[in-house]
Order: sequence, then structure tokens, then C-alpha cells
Amino acid sequence: MSAATQLAQLETPALLLDPERLERNIERMRLHLIGLGGVGLRPHVKTVKSIDIIRRALRGQMGGITVSTLKEAEYFLENGISDILYAVGIAPRKLAHVADLIRRGAQLSVVVDNIAAAQSVAATVRSECVPVHVLIELDVDGHRSGVRPESQLLLEVGRYLHAQPGVSLDGVMTHAGESYNCRSVEEIRSMAERERAGAVLAADRLRAAGMAAPVVSVGSTPTATFAANLTGVTEVRAGVYLAQDLVMAGLGVCTLQDIALSVLVTVIGHQPERGWIITDGGWMAMSRDRGTARQPVDQGYGVVCDVEGDVLADDLIVTSANQEHGVVAQRHGNPLDLDQYPVGRLLRILPNHACATGAQHSEYCVLQHGTSEGVCRWPRVNGW
Repeated sequence: MSAATQLAQLETPALLLDPERLERNIERMRLHLIGLGGVGLRPHVKTVKSIDIIRRALRGQMGGITVSTLKEAEYFLENGISDILYAVGIAPRKLAHVADLIRRGAQLSVVVDNIAAAQSVAATVRSECVPVHVLIELDVDGHRSGVRPESQLLLEVGRYLHAQPGVSLDGVMTHAGESYNCRSVEEIRSMAERERAGAVLAADRLRAAGMAAPVVSVGSTPTATFAANLTGVTEVRAGVYLAQDLVMAGLGVCTLQDIALSVLVTVIGHQPERGWIITDGGWMAMSRDRGTARQPVDQGYGVVCDVEGDVLADDLIVTSANQEHGVVAQRHGNPLDLDQYPVGRLLRILPNHACATGAQHSEYCVLQHGTSEGVCRWPRVNGW
């Protein structure tokens, strides 16, 4: 059954997943890490939020995952995955939830980057009578949270945690988010080495001060893709690589043909004097993410493909979006033959940011290539 026949059965907008592209993305990352010494991959589930996808991503891996919400942790624990890193600095009011997950069998680690958060963890261990595993979050690039690898604060937080009964200081973790702002593959490779070196330095400093640091965890999709050396690293975290998106394509991490996620929309009208095609895919379907606006090629709210998933020769993008309306036009404002885009025609939109677009939907509609089966549905978990 063709993609067009399968998709004609769906109401729009709908979140589509191409399983063949997904599998290629998984295999590419797996082989890359094998080539770097077989460092373990701890997939970040925040992009796909689906057990059906993560089971595929964990084939041949150590079995642990990274989450960005405790709701994700709940969902994946209920689906049989217990080795979980919650990779957002822990808020004190979430620690009771953490303790409950641990009592239910989760091997859940949390991250801190300050003494106050470390004190909250220690207080929870005492009040909830559960052991808690902790990683110290590092700032290797000035992008977001974390302590500097060379700072005195690293040792202060480490010594405090190390001295607390029931608290296990397991090591360090970092995320080179600034890699998203790189302008060349060489810059990303340099950022990957900066990420690795900073994490290894921090772990070595903890060890030299008498503290164990068995875990050295790094990762972002750009740095994981282009890392040339992972010496001293014990695990890599990445998530967007599973689906890929236009931001990754703009960085050279993937091509448009690697993007496994798209949003199916329907043409609902035209504005001929403006050269506009109006669809039912607004920002509630695509998200407001405009990550490519900072890149050399601005992709608007998404690149337009035909129903088979091939980028259209007319070079169409979603130029603007309202809540439930998307405006599609030629990238440079050139005239269009609107008769080629009649009301009712289905189009697919490649997203700027797979995480943000996915979060707008409760399920994937999964294409079944080479079969007579229709679209199948894989649920997602959303929220906090």
C-alpha cells in the first residue's frame, strides 16, 4: 500500500513517523559509537517519548535511558525500563516523586550543580529512607546549567555529597548545548572535544580528591555525531538523532532525507494574490520553534514535501503560522501554480525541532512500507 493510500485514511494534522528512516538513524549512531571504542549510548527519550521507538534504540545498548521529566520516568518504568537518568537539575519539591519511583524499582539518578540542591537530596534520603544516586552537572560551554570543571564549587558539591549517608556520588554529566549554535562541522568537532575534555577533567579532579566518579556522561546529537575521541567517557546521551530535524540538517548532522518525522496537513484554501497556500497545520501542530532562523538557511516553520515525503521542487516552506492555520509559500516569494495544490491535497511538513513538534501530538502515525497494512499508531507520553 502506497504512502498516499495509507495517509488518505487520516484526519489532519497528524504526526507521521517513517520507520525506515528511524532505523537508519539508529544504526548510524550505533556504528559511529562502536567505531569510537564501543562507548555506551544512553538515549535521551525527550525527543520521541515512545516505548516503541526506544526499544528499537536500545538494541545492542546497555539498556539505560535519559529523561527530561519525571512523567517520562514513570512511563518508561511502567514499560520495563528501570535504569534512568533524570537529566534536569533536581527541584526540591520533585524529590518525593523521585523517592517513590526508586521504591517502585527505578534505578533513578538525579543531577545537581549547587550545594542547596545537594542538601535537598540528602534531606530526602533521610526523610524517605531511600538511597539516591547523584551526578554533578557540568558547564563545559557556557550554554546553560552546571559547574565549571575547573571550579572549586565542583569539589565542594562533591565533598558534601560524598559525606552524606545513603547518597551515592556516581560521577559527572554534561550537555554541550552550545553545539547547536556552531557554524561548521569542524566547530562541532571542536565542541565535542571540549565537552569530552571538560567532563574527564572534572571526574579526574573528584577522583584525585578521594571521591569515586565511575560515570562520565556526555552528549548532544551534534557532538555525539561528530565526536572523534571519547577517551575517558563512559556513556553518550543523545535524542534528536532518532528523528532528526531541520536544525540538525542545518548543522550538517543529517540531510533532509534522514528526517523521520513530519506533520501531515491538508490544503484548505488559497490567497492567490499573495501566492499563499493555506493548510490546517498551524503552530498547534508544528510548534512555534524557529530554530533555523539563526542558521544560514531559514526554513520558516518547516519545509514542505509531497505526500510521499519528497521535498517539493517548488521550494515551499511554511512562512507563517496561526493556531490552526499554516501559510505555505515559495521561499523567495516567487509565483506558484496554485492549481497544483488544490483544496484537499495532502502535504507533509518537515519540522524545525523534532522535540517541540512531537510534543504537540499524543501519538505517531507510522507508515508501513512494503506491506498491505494501513498506518499503525504508537503512543507518546507528554507533560510533566
